[in-house]
Amino acid sequence: MIVAGADGCRTGWVICRRDASGALDVSIEKTLAVACEGLSILAVDMPIGFVDVPRPPRACETEARKRLPGKTSSVFPTPCRPVLACTTYAEANALSRSLGIGLPKQTFHLFDKMREVDDLLRTRPDLRTVLHEAHPELAFAKMNGGRPVLSKKRKPEGYAERRRLLEAHGFPCPVDRLPGAARDDILDAIAVCRTALLIAEGKAECLGARDVRDAAGLPMTIWY
Repeated sequence: MIVAGADGCRTGWVICRRDASGALDVSIEKTLAVACEGLSILAVDMPIGFVDVPRPPRACETEARKRLPGKTSSVFPTPCRPVLACTTYAEANALSRSLGIGLPKQTFHLFDKMREVDDLLRTRPDLRTVLHEAHPELAFAKMNGGRPVLSKKRKPEGYAERRRLLEAHGFPCPVDRLPGAARDDILDAIAVCRTALLIAEGKAECLGARDVRDAAGLPMTIWY
């Protein structure tokens, strides 16, 4: 059984694969479709499933923020599905505002990755049992006894703390750097790889009702 975790980066996706022996391999893939091949489970740090209007937000996001006191800003608000088709921030923000609330610019910068995951799941229904939404900070909190890791992952102390947690749970970071990816992208991919293993073993927790689907038939759940 091979599982993996994926985190978006500026050149595509950081993919951490774990084989049946427990060995980890971290690499960059340009597309998520390529990364899915041969996997039992792929946990991805990107929204899956979109509400039709921005308020109320997805229940899984609300629950995730409750589990991350002091770290709620790490759970970006997911756009509603109509806004996802917009190609400029001004257009996306105006449409979102007309439907209920404006859109943060940092969320808009993730639109390309969100659309990639959404298109993949809509055109490849066979991958709906493979791809699962995950969140690195929920994964780290789980490794930390349920307590959010409040140090900043881009600072040396935050990077070191998360790396220690991964190693303590059998996921030692095999590489420090990859061309086209930040150091914290690598840690996040490894963290959600552990989530993928927990899903495969039936040990993961799920936020959001599993039987709720969006207009495209996709789940709106976050696993950790």
